[in-house]
Amino acid sequence: MAIPVETFFLAPDAEGTLQAQIRQMIAQGILSGRFRKGEKLPSSRRLAAHLGVSRITVTFALTELQASDYLESRDRSGYYVSENAPEPPAFADPVPRSETIDWTRALGRRYSDGDTPEKPLDWARYPFPFIYGQTDPQLFDHANWRQCALRALGARDFHALSADHYDRDDPKLVEFIARHILPRRGILAQPSEILITMGAQNALWLAAQVLLTQRRTAVIENPCYHALRDILTQSRCHLHPVKVDRDGLPPEALPRHADVIFTTPSHQSPTNATMPLDRRRALLAQAAEREALIVEDDYEFEMAFLHPPLPALKSLDTEGRVIYVGSFSKSVFPGLRLGYLVGSKAFIREARALRASVLRHPPGLMQRTAAYFLSLGHYDSLIRRMARVFAGRREVMETALAAHGLDIAGRGAFGGSSIWMQAPRDVDTSRLDARLRARGVLIEPGAPFFHGPDRPNNFYRLAYSSIPSDRIAEGIGRLAAELDIWPGHGAVLPE
Repeated sequence: MAIPVETFFLAPDAEGTLQAQIRQMIAQGILSGRFRKGEKLPSSRRLAAHLGVSRITVTFALTELQASDYLESRDRSGYYVSENAPEPPAFADPVPRSETIDWTRALGRRYSDGDTPEKPLDWARYPFPFIYGQTDPQLFDHANWRQCALRALGARDFHALSADHYDRDDPKLVEFIARHILPRRGILAQPSEILITMGAQNALWLAAQVLLTQRRTAVIENPCYHALRDILTQSRCHLHPVKVDRDGLPPEALPRHADVIFTTPSHQSPTNATMPLDRRRALLAQAAEREALIVEDDYEFEMAFLHPPLPALKSLDTEGRVIYVGSFSKSVFPGLRLGYLVGSKAFIREARALRASVLRHPPGLMQRTAAYFLSLGHYDSLIRRMARVFAGRREVMETALAAHGLDIAGRGAFGGSSIWMQAPRDVDTSRLDARLRARGVLIEPGAPFFHGPDRPNNFYRLAYSSIPSDRIAEGIGRLAAELDIWPGHGAVLPE
């Protein structure tokens, strides 16, 4: 039996050479059971014409598969799936079972009741993804990242990526952070005051676990990063939200008793407010008066393309009161999962011990690859490219928003990658998001950022990090059109 040529196709997002893609395509067909032993493949000429590649490319791929015993060649007949090809795995239907465990009683604590919203994994298929925190593949430096990864995989770096470093981090990455990243924020730190984490969220979790107990009080901004609120809720500490204004967290509104203050002074999440220098000094003074610690999340300082950013709160700290959180998720890509904590040695010692007890250390390969990417200058080039493109996208977005009369609630004074929006009071942006998805538009509803039962439903966030400039105006137009026909504003839409 011959396998139809139509069953062969190259994935548009496949990586590697054409030969490698063809080998992988056929091998996966055999391993998945789609191609059976003894079945005949199309001729190399037909397969090459169908795939749009040269015949010699197909021939080389088939020859290598024959050498690996996936295929066999028969005289004047072509290639067949070999009788010695690997067997596809046999998955038997699971045996039905009746569980007797009452999980409502068996669970000691619940972690699935948080308010972190689910973002669509297929966001890239939407033509107008105003989605925050994702990477634009058109901007990323794939070639140099690949070269850095290959270098990290070399024999010279084998120990760095393969050894169990217990509670230690890659010294090359720590050194670059200490000598190049932190001084840009006005921070001077020794390697013993830096801890690599699995992203900023992991850094915030470590800080909460080390600093808070059920008897202590944590101050959060309202609205705030919803994952932080989930972390603090799970820690069972006392939670005190403080409403932010146009300049971020107001120090005079802090509660009389506060143990740890979580803040995003350079780029408030999600309103984009920037805390002025005088307020930063006032916040440090208020924290000193209460003998409180401050956790500063500086998650997007690299995206300051309008004006140079203000010094970090940590750089103004003379008492060791501020713990600094940084991340490469926004500047490199979120899947990297690398961030860092900067704090006094006593705090880093405990955070390091806690990290070691749950995950030892972040993967050595990712740390060393990132260290090369940063130290060879590719990171700085990427930041400059992103800043230039983001500045253009922001200008297009602001022009489109103004043209349609949409209300901006907050925008970063120094740049950033998103704009905080406010819809009319009667608009529920969760429902608006559902309606817009049918029109190919993704927005981020704002309610999950707020604390408490009476949270407003009419805020939303629009990001421009993942959408090309030439699509922004049409996407904003579709958003505006949906708001124009919102129930009560015009034509009534069905529920």
